[in-house]
Amino acid sequence: MIIAGILIGPYVLNLIDSSILNISADIRKIALIIILIRAGLKLNLNDLKKVGRPAVLMCFVPAAFELVGMVLLAPRILGITTLEAAILGAVIGAVSPAVIVPRMINLIDQKRGTDKAIPQMILAGASVDDVFVIVLFTTFTSLATGGEISVKSFIDIPVSIVLGVIIGLAAGYLLYLYFNRIHIRDSIKVIIILGVSFALTFAEDSLKTYIPFASLIAVMVFGTVIKKKKEELAVRLSAKFDKLWLTAEIFLFVLVGASVQISSLKSAGLNAVILILGALVFRMLGVYISLLATGLNYKERLFCMLAYTPKATVQAAIGGLPLAMGLDCGNLVLTISVVAIMLTAPLGAFAIDYTNKKLLNQEV
Repeated sequence: MIIAGILIGPYVLNLIDSSILNISADIRKIALIIILIRAGLKLNLNDLKKVGRPAVLMCFVPAAFELVGMVLLAPRILGITTLEAAILGAVIGAVSPAVIVPRMINLIDQKRGTDKAIPQMILAGASVDDVFVIVLFTTFTSLATGGEISVKSFIDIPVSIVLGVIIGLAAGYLLYLYFNRIHIRDSIKVIIILGVSFALTFAEDSLKTYIPFASLIAVMVFGTVIKKKKEELAVRLSAKFDKLWLTAEIFLFVLVGASVQISSLKSAGLNAVILILGALVFRMLGVYISLLATGLNYKERLFCMLAYTPKATVQAAIGGLPLAMGLDCGNLVLTISVVAIMLTAPLGAFAIDYTNKKLLNQEV
């Protein structure tokens, strides 16, 4: 799908109408919302509680390790400054929920690794990881454009996550009460859920100056509330969203591919590949440390390390922003982002699909 997007995108055959490209970011966000609603409707809160501490650590430790790795490696490999390396690390440091979440949902459906809540832990971590990284990206680019590092921006990270959870719990409970009292078709419920999700993302953008909250986390959380309160309804709604995802997936990855600049791919050398792989080693070390003192064996830990490598959506969304801001490192950041997508998205997806049967147990 990514390759198809590259071929029909504006940098090769230019077959996608400009009006579609202008709203590409919004379409990709709609697809992400559908993914996270699906995740919430399949995520069992009791399983997540069973995992506990590692699930929390997976939200920020691997990304922080990858950022440190980028700061250590990029100046030596690419000859850039420490601040430019930090900006690059903040772009590359996010995993792709678009690649990871659907695969973790499939593992939950197959009951593979669910005896130790492994897919649930990865699913939750991948959804929060992006919030942490994007706040750091905003902070570093502000500093590079002459601003100052704001303590508030770092405080916003836990505040936005906690508020996202609280708002998600409230929205989920209100939706449960409404669906329990008003009898309507499941397809109408799907439209209502999507409407609430879009309203939350709009509210996040409108209120971020005053009240920071992570709307995508809220979207996933209210799905878990519906599952907790009325599981049979969650199963039916999940089947509806599974069908929506078949179309949304095409839009998401084709438009990610369309955002890839072929000229950037051509200019990327072996150093870019070495840098990305080196930073991934730091990320995998972060995953390993997050899983210390757990009941996971070495095979299960290896699976978690591999499953946390794909990049796609966040890199496509913010990879070009430093260039648009006029930063000296802008073209380099875009180039590395493109290489990261093309290298890690297919390899990470393949690693998850190929190794899960070998490394994870299946519940009977």
